[in-house]
Amino acid sequence: MKKPTVLGVDVGGSHITAAIVDLEKGLLVKDSMKRSDVNSREKKDEIFATWCKVIRSANGGDLNEHCKLGIAMPGPFDYKNGISLIKDQDKFNSLFGLNIKDELAERLGIPASNVKFVNDAASFMYGEVNYGAAKGYNNALGITLGTGLGSATSINGVAKDAELWNSKFLAGIAEDYLSTRWFVKKYKDLTGKEVAGVKKLAAAVKVDAYAKQIFNEFGRTLGHFLVDFIKSTEAEIVVLGGNISKSFDLFGPPLIENLRAFNLDTVVKITKLNEHAQLIGAASRWREV
Repeated sequence: MKKPTVLGVDVGGSHITAAIVDLEKGLLVKDSMKRSDVNSREKKDEIFATWCKVIRSANGGDLNEHCKLGIAMPGPFDYKNGISLIKDQDKFNSLFGLNIKDELAERLGIPASNVKFVNDAASFMYGEVNYGAAKGYNNALGITLGTGLGSATSINGVAKDAELWNSKFLAGIAEDYLSTRWFVKKYKDLTGKEVAGVKKLAAAVKVDAYAKQIFNEFGRTLGHFLVDFIKSTEAEIVVLGGNISKSFDLFGPPLIENLRAFNLDTVVKITKLNEHAQLIGAASRWREV
């Protein structure tokens, strides 16, 4: 009997990526990865239309009853039942309380039982520990930095969501200070000007002193945030993913300097697999059956 096709899907606040995953090799099938930007503030029909288009495209145009989906989703989310619990995060408000599993299955023409969900940070951690930057380490910590804050641990190969996004931090919660919206707000506070996002800000560092200042502050803040978590988990390595991690050269030095100030020599690396980590980790949910 031919093995069912398994697709890994990574849903973020600003994108969706999907690809066919070879679970035996832990690799993406060549040329199957498809990606699209997503406006997570849109109505549900627009969001689902983009998601379905990318998922179908990754499988060569359409799906059948033998196709399996492993979907990495940001929290809060009811992963067992496929229900979105995201609200008041400036993303996916139109999906709050909705059964994403049933909606996707109906729109894609596959059984709902063929859809599984996993926390995006946990799937990232699984991929990096088994095939990427954290391979060979017993205790690892994964942080995904983007429109939201993802966190996961891997202890002796078992990856779990750490759910740190809403932990108390400074004058609010961690995600207030360690996500894209912090960069946008900080730049507006300092300059009175709007900036589209972290990528635009990174491009301006050489000519904008405020941009450089913001990345330095972010690095120190992230270091401060990680100290207690590294100590409590005895993490040997921290792997950073998400779109903000692409600017590691700008915030990495103050981050590491802050960790050293607390006598921590923990290895800090950026993702080796990039989006492949989430896709492989999400698809690997089907290893359990």
